[in-house]
Amino acid sequence: MYGKHHTSPRPRSKTLILTVSLFSVSLLVILCTFSSSARTSVTYPNTSIRPETSFVASLEHFLIHKVSKLSLPVRDDTVRGESDDDDVRKLDEMVFERENRWLNEDPGYPVGFPIKVYVYEMPKKFTFDLLWLFHNTYKETSNATSNGSPVHRLIEQHSIDYWLWADLISPESERRLKSVVRVHQQQDADFFYVPFFTTISFFLLEKQQCKALYREALKWVTDQPAWKRSEGKDHIFPIHHPWSFKSVRKYVKNAIWLLPDMDSTGNWYKPGQVSLEKDLILPYVPNVDNCDAKCLSESAPKRTTLLFFRGRLKRNAGGKIRAKLGAELSGVKDVIITEGTAGEGGKLAAQGGMRRSLFCLCPAGDTPSSARLFDAIVSGCIPVIVSDELELPFEGILDYKKVAVLVSSSDAMQPGWLVNHLRSLKPSRVKEFQNNLAQYSLHFLYSSPAQPLGPEDLTWRMIAGKLVNIKLHTRRSQRVVKGSRSICRCDCWKPNSTASNSLSPLLS
Repeated sequence: MYGKHHTSPRPRSKTLILTVSLFSVSLLVILCTFSSSARTSVTYPNTSIRPETSFVASLEHFLIHKVSKLSLPVRDDTVRGESDDDDVRKLDEMVFERENRWLNEDPGYPVGFPIKVYVYEMPKKFTFDLLWLFHNTYKETSNATSNGSPVHRLIEQHSIDYWLWADLISPESERRLKSVVRVHQQQDADFFYVPFFTTISFFLLEKQQCKALYREALKWVTDQPAWKRSEGKDHIFPIHHPWSFKSVRKYVKNAIWLLPDMDSTGNWYKPGQVSLEKDLILPYVPNVDNCDAKCLSESAPKRTTLLFFRGRLKRNAGGKIRAKLGAELSGVKDVIITEGTAGEGGKLAAQGGMRRSLFCLCPAGDTPSSARLFDAIVSGCIPVIVSDELELPFEGILDYKKVAVLVSSSDAMQPGWLVNHLRSLKPSRVKEFQNNLAQYSLHFLYSSPAQPLGPEDLTWRMIAGKLVNIKLHTRRSQRVVKGSRSICRCDCWKPNSTASNSLSPLLS
């Protein structure tokens, strides 16, 4: 009996085990299939999409394919008319409630990430119409400035207003930056972005038409309750070409300006208009194609030129050093100094020369900066910066001593000094420069979609550092007594007075 009792259940046990095993496998397949289906149903940014770094190509795609998706934007609370004191008071109360709540709940407030940016929905004549104007005319390469520079090439160099705006207004599902988020209510914003294409309007409109549009943009922005609340201190203006917005910018000197540099001579900016405390230096858009890892590897043995420069040798202001350097370096062995333009042929010649050179001379132009610096960086050519007044982009984050040779004008002008200095650098030091350039180049490549650690990303990281100081000066300006003595010694901020800065003479 014991033997029968022991042996008879064995077949049923095997059957049960087999049944359970088959059920488990089937269940596992079903769960994996469901899990895979669930994962693919979630929308994430497609990181396989190659970012577009050409302004013309990106703008073409934006206008033809993306604008239609933006025709019905998320409705925000942009004021479509002049606001009054009651609007300003209500906004201030809502901001206070938000900030007081975050102060008690968020240990990282007020400098936490992401920063929150409100993008004004300005009339199309300030935004889309100007982009279409460029798109429809950029092939007219004969259109040039008085010194022969192609106008549309200049607009491309200073197109930071396009790259920042195009990223901010893209659907969140397509954006890759974690440092900034767009908000649609003014009381939720840390900063306010003014999407007016000041450079395009300056170069492509008739002079009086441009000035009239500047005045209209000024009135539109200064009528907003958020502007009146802070006197513009938390507003961001892309004024990247030193000639743009010039006729009215004294009325927005409290705002954050996005600039190519800060000229201390007074030729481009009046005293008190710009400062590192409130403004931000952004890189030019490179004129040449990026030399990627494969390009850098292939070009390394071909870099037989010691020092290269191609550009205009006759410039004004601090740029006069170009002609002196050109005369000093002319005919020196392994040094190429040539006159050139910014046209398509000039671009290819400059790009080829930079990729065959170890060092690229980057002297001051009409302003302390020039696009040549960023052309050199993305070409893998070690910049030799000769510009005593230059302010550099993102210097709170990036260390330019690791990627560039910085030389004073007085040293560079000594006969033979510059070439001897470059030749004295050890090969290991040159290699270190090149390795760092390969890592740094991504910080200067504007793209769509904007990339983490790209210039758009670093822009918002730098602006985030200004937040606490802006709040300080905004609240201080709201409580000072008219006629009281000023204790604020910084030229970039108004005295301790509530006296109005009337726009009526201009806007009338």
